Amino acid sequence: MSKKEQKQQETAKADDKQLHAEAQDAQASTAGTETADKQQPAEGGDEKKQETPEEKIKRLEEELDHEKKEYLFLMAEFDNYRKRTLKEKGDLIRNGGEKVLADLLPVIDDFERAIDAIDKTSDIDSLKEGVNLIYNKFVKYLEKQQVKPMESTGKDFDSDIHEAVTTFPAQDESQKGKVIDTVLKGYTINDKVLRHAKVVVGQ
Repeated sequence: MSKKEQKQQETAKADDKQLHAEAQDAQASTAGTETADKQQPAEGGDEKKQETPEEKIKRLEEELDHEKKEYLFLMAEFDNYRKRTLKEKGDLIRNGGEKVLADLLPVIDDFERAIDAIDKTSDIDSLKEGVNLIYNKFVKYLEKQQVKPMESTGKDFDSDIHEAVTTFPAQDESQKGKVIDTVLKGYTINDKVLRHAKVVVGQ
């Protein structure tokens, strides 16, 4: 083989090596790009999908329908609660009135016995004693119901609990503005005025 041919062969081998190296570099670069593309999510992939106007309207209509149902449910619950409360209150008032009247019946029985005794006896003292017993029994019943009489005579006149039916000249300065006589006794129930006392006020 001549030197010229030998040189040509060496040149061809060098060119082949260079081409082979360039091919490997290109392949490695392509593989790296593909790997990076696989690792990196597609642009906008994590972003929420944009709602169309029709989808937004549908979603809002569904939410509104849900809120309406909740509102109607709450209104029905409140109406049931209101009716139940009114019924319970009515039952309480009605039953409370029945209890008050039932407890009065023994007093009525005593009065009927006293009336019968008036026609059958001439013992006035025993009749007085019987009436006093009925009166005391009735007073105790009122106390049980938290009904108490007012002590007005000798007290300062108070328009919140007293009703002045007339005035009377006071005998001395200490009686001015005070109740000097009680015409009709007043009563309170649970410390609230049940009936104003009708009084005479010193002037």
